[in-house]
Amino acid sequence: MSPPGMPFAATLAQRLEFDEVIDVRSPAEYADDHLPGAINCPVLDDAERARVGTIYKQVSPFEARKVGGALVSRNIARHLEERFHDRPKSWRPLVYCWRGGQRSGAMTLVLQQVGWAARRLEGGYKAYRREVVRLLETPPDLRLRLLCGPTGSGKTALLHAIAAQGGQVLDLEGLARHKGSALGVLPGEAQPSQKAFESALAAKLASFDAARPVYAESESKTVGSLRLPPVLFQAMGAAERLWLDAPFEARVDFLLRDYDYFLQAPEWLGQRLDRLVELHGKETVARWRALAAAGEWRELVAGLLREHYDPAYHKASRREFARLQDAPRLELAAIVPACLEERAAQLLS
Repeated sequence: MSPPGMPFAATLAQRLEFDEVIDVRSPAEYADDHLPGAINCPVLDDAERARVGTIYKQVSPFEARKVGGALVSRNIARHLEERFHDRPKSWRPLVYCWRGGQRSGAMTLVLQQVGWAARRLEGGYKAYRREVVRLLETPPDLRLRLLCGPTGSGKTALLHAIAAQGGQVLDLEGLARHKGSALGVLPGEAQPSQKAFESALAAKLASFDAARPVYAESESKTVGSLRLPPVLFQAMGAAERLWLDAPFEARVDFLLRDYDYFLQAPEWLGQRLDRLVELHGKETVARWRALAAAGEWRELVAGLLREHYDPAYHKASRREFARLQDAPRLELAAIVPACLEERAAQLLS
């Protein structure tokens, strides 16, 4: 029961009315996906949740609730002392768990008894997830403009320049934390889960002004291990194309800067190159690995472009040959900030 006169629940549509969103699920559940901006204050950690679940199945629901109640009470007390002790009386938190049930109900009740205007999210994370899926299954009402061009032509860099000048940008590789190629993995950074990627994507799509163009990079159906929603991929297929042209040597220069972390870890690069054996054979990959080991970076990058990336890009682009042939050309003499800023200004004007 909530204190007299105080509502206990709030809907998903009301979530922006609160000062803070608290996810009381376990750390593993939170890591898989959560509401944007939510903090994790689990009332049961991963091991405790597994323990209570085992008792529920193997002993009885009543015994599980007794054990769980003690654990939840201790964890809520710890959060009050460590996480919420400095919150003012006017603080309005929104609390959620998996389905808006006992875990979020327990935290909300305690916070209300303290005197805060806490609310439990109706339907919990499952209600939020349904909304994300609904949004991503709805054709986006956007004026999409796709930047096309071979690897190293500065597509992502131009997106960043457009964003810096106030343009609307859908940076799929940024959301996916991957550069979208065989060597696209980022050092020390794992990709988000599919659900977390979709949450970030839904939030980004919802933020756009439909009256203004949205710039994105032409992508395949996957970015690293993550899948693009089919409806978005279809919309990208129908979008206006812009072809980005840069001299071959300028592309090599840019890639040497953009992938400089590989230069510091040639063995790690070699391991990534091994994934191309099936496409190019052991002899070719061994040659590339030897170039990396010898520090012949320019020759390596040029070879990868000529033998792997450019043929793969042209093969993938054959289906759109007519559209790409007629696409407006954006010439970049060099892929450096001044040139990118000039092209971004040209597009936005």
